[in-house]
Amino acid sequence: MIHLDGAAQTGSGTIVRLAVVLATLLGLQLHMTNARARRPSPGLRPQHLAAVRACAELCQAETEGLAVGATEFVFAPSGHVRRGHFTWDIGTAGSTTILTLAVLPIACLAPGVVTARMTGGVFQDFAPSPHHLQHVLAPLLQRMGVDVEIDLIRPGYVPRGAGVLGLRVDPSDRPLRPLDLVRPGEYRLVEGISQASHLSERRVADRMAAACEARLARAGLVSDVRRVEDTKADQPGASLAVWAESSTGARLGADRAGARRRSSEAIGRFVADSLVADMRAGATTDRHVADQLVLFGVLAEGTTRYVVPRVTEHLRTNLWVARHFGLDARCTDRLIEIDGAATGRVTG
Repeated sequence: MIHLDGAAQTGSGTIVRLAVVLATLLGLQLHMTNARARRPSPGLRPQHLAAVRACAELCQAETEGLAVGATEFVFAPSGHVRRGHFTWDIGTAGSTTILTLAVLPIACLAPGVVTARMTGGVFQDFAPSPHHLQHVLAPLLQRMGVDVEIDLIRPGYVPRGAGVLGLRVDPSDRPLRPLDLVRPGEYRLVEGISQASHLSERRVADRMAAACEARLARAGLVSDVRRVEDTKADQPGASLAVWAESSTGARLGADRAGARRRSSEAIGRFVADSLVADMRAGATTDRHVADQLVLFGVLAEGTTRYVVPRVTEHLRTNLWVARHFGLDARCTDRLIEIDGAATGRVTG
């Protein structure tokens, strides 16, 4: 059994998610204490609880102590991952994309296709947008040998949530191939999606996109940002995401959700500036996918290597959790190297 103090490092829900996934991938029991102890509302919130329960359902784990507000729990995976269709409802505006990041590595070990329908928040701060997962993470995972499709069925925003995200994972029958991304290359085109729900009269989608395109043009980048006017969401909201692939296969993106007193133009400038900063740093991944790739590097047969624009607290935490589970995950300057556990398939 692995014992993990959830108050270590950032003391965030990231530790909960990573620990549960790594316990499943490595076939180890997990005993966590002080879950999210350093957060204003300590313990598991509904979104964390939903993620742990979804992982448990996927790998048929036995659990103890799971409840909203719990700071201690036990997670014991069965050693078997299920294929098939799953339905998960967070019950709040908690992030469906964070839930996706929790179940996705486990689904890579399933003996067949895994599909899921997830209900909750879809666009919000402190979580990737589904467009970032679709156009940055998924293509990188395809290179590693797993096909991932993410379908935005209905946008959902804070505070109501009620968004719906679809997930389809077609796993490889072999361990994942490692990524070797150390040369940044040159970028020819930036693509993106500027989406607004019930805000067409204020031209929010067009204003976000225009501000972003103008900022990218100042940096010498050609861009094509598609405007989307949505009417399916339960409430008004907005999000902007951009991405680009270099001549060497490096793939970077940036995104931001709308929020009260956050202007459309400010969102456009922020997203463009974030992407340009990561490009100019000579990175081969953006600041967000950098920490998302750690778990998939663990699944690979070989050493995954990539260069990050900067070492964030989230990335430090992810590497720390991986090392706590006995894995070799290291950072030298801005070069990340992860020696895969080559766990292969866990069938059921």
